[in-house]
Amino acid sequence: MDNFLKQSWAGLRILLALTVLLGVLYPLSVWGVSRLPGLHANAEATDTTLVAVAREGDQYFVPRPSAATLPASGGSNKGELNEDYTKVIAERRTEIAQREGVPESQVPQDAVTASASGLDPHISPEYAALQVPRVARASGLPVEKVRELVAANTHGTFTTTVNVTALNRAIDSAS
Repeated sequence: MDNFLKQSWAGLRILLALTVLLGVLYPLSVWGVSRLPGLHANAEATDTTLVAVAREGDQYFVPRPSAATLPASGGSNKGELNEDYTKVIAERRTEIAQREGVPESQVPQDAVTASASGLDPHISPEYAALQVPRVARASGLPVEKVRELVAANTHGTFTTTVNVTALNRAIDSAS
């Protein structure tokens, strides 16, 4: 019994120490580092930079489709051989081709499939290029200006993507 009490007390001390260390001190130190000059601007993200925000109107770029409902996220478990999934993909492809005025064969894959989280604000440069003529026409901006805005919001190391949320804010600022 004496040994059990010693082990229990040791376990409780370790639990309390780790709680203070990892539950209080570590988060405070990370927050403190984020307040250092030069780091603060990059430390505070907003949901509008991290989450796809679809806007109404042809003057905006359209993000990837999403099956998620905030605050939850998640993709579908349906695969390429699922009839329901292939039907949804075909419907999306037809809808996008009609909206953009192109053949269905020119609609990129990311235009019809959701990201893994269902909330990703990024699209491929191909999908952005497909939308440029419509956005330029609807926003009244020259096509070349819209292409410049797309290029300014295109980034990537391993995969090059366009941040639709940031791009749509740039469209608002330029209009």
